Amino acid sequence: MNKDEFAKSHLGLVHSLCSRFTGKGIEYDELYSAGCLGLAKAINNFDGSRGLQFSTYAFPVIMGELKRLFRDGGAVKVSRSLKELSLKINKLNNESKLKNGRELSVSELAEKLGVAPEKIAEAVCSAQPTVSINSEDENAAAPEIPSPDIQYEITERLSLAAAIESLEKKKKKIINLRYYRSKTQVETAKILNMTQVQISRREKKILSLIRQKMSG
Repeated sequence: MNKDEFAKSHLGLVHSLCSRFTGKGIEYDELYSAGCLGLAKAINNFDGSRGLQFSTYAFPVIMGELKRLFRDGGAVKVSRSLKELSLKINKLNNESKLKNGRELSVSELAEKLGVAPEKIAEAVCSAQPTVSINSEDENAAAPEIPSPDIQYEITERLSLAAAIESLEKKKKKIINLRYYRSKTQVETAKILNMTQVQISRREKKILSLIRQKMSG
């Protein structure tokens, strides 16, 4: 799967995160544009060799762009240059579909247009139709968004995973032993050459830190 297809396959995550900020003073299309920018940055900087799921990595990056949008007073717009690049991409893709029966990959587009691949990915994202989750048009293409309850669970799980991933190695080890391998504090202390009291104190501090990270 090339980068543009990969970006399109993750637009559901962008919509899901944007929905958390609806009704808070910024139009949905503005939220969506910022979310797409975050997705493009995540795709460009993601390193799969770290063993991290892309969605886990992308979550805080997209959330960062959405929060920046509010800090900047909703001033993020799709630039004219990005719109022009999107038009050029569409033209090349249409020509390629007629000639070769397929769209060009991000790397092919980058080479033909003399633009960095991350800019191509950003333009592809920004060109996707913005469909509000509150759209009343029955004929509008519905975004692939989970139902509210499932959506909340997904975003919270991603937020938790991202918070844990950002912890220092030893703190992450304690959480892994206690909550993913179901070890008692005594067993965890023995594995890490610590006392049960030390584990108990560390655990409370780590859980507090995780809550802070998840609350942004």
